[in-house]
Amino acid sequence: MPEETIRFGHSPDPDDAFMYWPLARRRVETEGLVFEQVLEDIESLNRRALEGELETTAASVHACAYLADRYAILPCGASMGEGYGPIVVSREPMSTSDLAGSMVAVPGIMTSAYLALRLAIGVFKYIVVPFDRIPDAVKEGKAQAGLLIHEGQITWRQEGLHNVLDLGVWWRDRTGGLPLPLGVNIVRKDLGDDTMRRIGRVLRRAIDYSLTHRDEALDYAGGFGRGLPAPQTDRFVSMYVNDRTRDCGADGRRAIERLLAEGRAASIIRGGTPSPSFVL
Repeated sequence: MPEETIRFGHSPDPDDAFMYWPLARRRVETEGLVFEQVLEDIESLNRRALEGELETTAASVHACAYLADRYAILPCGASMGEGYGPIVVSREPMSTSDLAGSMVAVPGIMTSAYLALRLAIGVFKYIVVPFDRIPDAVKEGKAQAGLLIHEGQITWRQEGLHNVLDLGVWWRDRTGGLPLPLGVNIVRKDLGDDTMRRIGRVLRRAIDYSLTHRDEALDYAGGFGRGLPAPQTDRFVSMYVNDRTRDCGADGRRAIERLLAEGRAASIIRGGTPSPSFVL
């Protein structure tokens, strides 16, 4: 089978590094596909997906509202919070009701965390800050609150910050127990059904390999933790690489559809494409 290069975008974070270490180290069968990994923050990947630049990429569920005409969602590789998720923090103690009148540092307006926060509190003032700079923006007074994604969800106490709202808890209570869908892997439809499914199989194979070779995968992921100690890297990876990551499941697909439907109903999502399709 002739080799075919697939550009694969994902974030330079411990959980993604853990999942796709086998691709970087060529530890799994790739069915004639050569994966060229493109490491960028999730908001940048969302923007690239809007242009259809990458054959397959991680993307925010929020961004999928604008991508369904070009991309389908793969069943593996999803990041979903099971009663936990992005956290809003502040320098001084603050109530949720205070957020609507505050300046909030957010990691991007295409992120699912931003969509969930809009649904939770309505319209608010915001500034866009690179996700890893948000704690500093809050501590320095550039924003009264910050929306933390990635490892910030478990390191905010070390920064001396206060938890205002856990969006994973909020979503679980709002939906009667659905996971909060944050990120997914998407694949370009013009590749055709066969290649789309091959890509899905290879990514699932990589995730399975990492889960069964955990120590090696964690050692590799530690290089992407921005100083995160090994126990916290392990904890963060466990939050977002698990059985749900292997296959988001029927309730995971319902959660994706509901988050996007609520975004449309609240007019946060405007001019989006039809409901997302899934590679099964």
